[in-house]
Amino acid sequence: MITTLFNSQVQFFNSGATLSLAFRVQALKKLYKALKRNENLLNEAIFSDFGKSAFENYSTELSTVYSEINEALYSLSFWAAKRKVKTNLANFPGSSYIFRDPFGTALIIGAWNYPYQLTLGPLVPAIAAGNTVFLKPSELSPSCSAVLKKILSEVFDEKHVVVIEGDAGVTSTLLNQPFDKFFFTGSPRVGKIVMKAASEHLASVTLELGGKSPCIVTADANLAMAAKRIVWGKFLNAGQTCIAPDYVIVEKRVEQQLLTLIKQQILKVFGDDASASEAYVRIINQRHFDRICGLIDSSKVFTGGKADAQKLYIEPTVMRDVKLSDAVMQEEIFGPVLPVLSVENRDEVFDLIRNHRNPLALYLFTSSRKYRNQILQRVPFGGGAVNDTVMHFVNPNLPFGGVGYSGMGSYHGKYGFDCFSREKGVVYKATWFEPFMKYPPYNSFKKWLLKFVVE
Repeated sequence: MITTLFNSQVQFFNSGATLSLAFRVQALKKLYKALKRNENLLNEAIFSDFGKSAFENYSTELSTVYSEINEALYSLSFWAAKRKVKTNLANFPGSSYIFRDPFGTALIIGAWNYPYQLTLGPLVPAIAAGNTVFLKPSELSPSCSAVLKKILSEVFDEKHVVVIEGDAGVTSTLLNQPFDKFFFTGSPRVGKIVMKAASEHLASVTLELGGKSPCIVTADANLAMAAKRIVWGKFLNAGQTCIAPDYVIVEKRVEQQLLTLIKQQILKVFGDDASASEAYVRIINQRHFDRICGLIDSSKVFTGGKADAQKLYIEPTVMRDVKLSDAVMQEEIFGPVLPVLSVENRDEVFDLIRNHRNPLALYLFTSSRKYRNQILQRVPFGGGAVNDTVMHFVNPNLPFGGVGYSGMGSYHGKYGFDCFSREKGVVYKATWFEPFMKYPPYNSFKKWLLKFVVE
């Protein structure tokens, strides 16, 4: 079935049907209206998988997708327009242009932690760029996967966009197809598998992975604001966010003050019992619950630490006196556990961060312009924020992506359109003149003239 569907998409793309801007605009408008019409179903599905409220579903999932669609509708004619560039003397008389072409048939593999945002988010620019699309939602959020299939199958012909559900075996079958574009969001381990599959077809690949994203707090930072924004960014979606602050590095002299402020902020936003808060979701499954619990060292818990396996609930947890050798520092946490490491000197931060491969995000709370510039210049990371967490993700004017171990390529806004299209350079030549030195027989005068033109 997958091969048949793939071949039908290739034929549909080759027919040129997706190339007109009118077709793309109509498809984006249909997607927008379908999502709006089915918001209740989307809310019910994500509550079933996560316990996520309708408010958070809109604020952390659907609003981002709507924003992407609206940005694409407004800007598509500009993004897709041919662009004139300077023509060099060697191509006189002529003019030069850059065109943007869709890759063809694209495979998008979504992630479970934000099942709408991280699946539909890449779909929008893929459609806007003129591709046909296979969409593979994560099987770990089955209710969300099913509702996406229901909604999108009512909107799109399978020759244009098709949703394929299934486990790792289905994904493996998909990876064997000669897609023109592979887009994957998930772990570095699976990212390597996707990249290897793409290499077999010499296809373009974008990987949105993860890593241990540091959050640095200096003694001269606004500590109250730092605590407020760290708690929000860390415990959003119960820490199941690829760009969540994974751990905090704080200057020793303000460590206790920051820890106290963080604990106060947790109580303020989640109450004495976070399990009763509609703003606090559940862990996706038992395997991840057990893995996260195994990272908690009860002797180092500053606040939190309670867990309920039946409810897949882990209390917002902060650990102090953490060392690089601790289990919680050996892997991306992807859960509601915040380790705090302290340093005597802020310059120690560089060596600490280098213990983990290039992070997807980095956050810095400081009032020092000099130190800010040092961090931004010396530490490679995908993206981030100064005096905030996570919010760089929602700016469509910024590229979102990783570097090295945390991914390759970027998307959002125009960067998403660029991600799912390629540049094609074309020279238009006039026929009223042709330089004679191009052609044999060659001589010293022609060589001199050629060097004059080229150099």
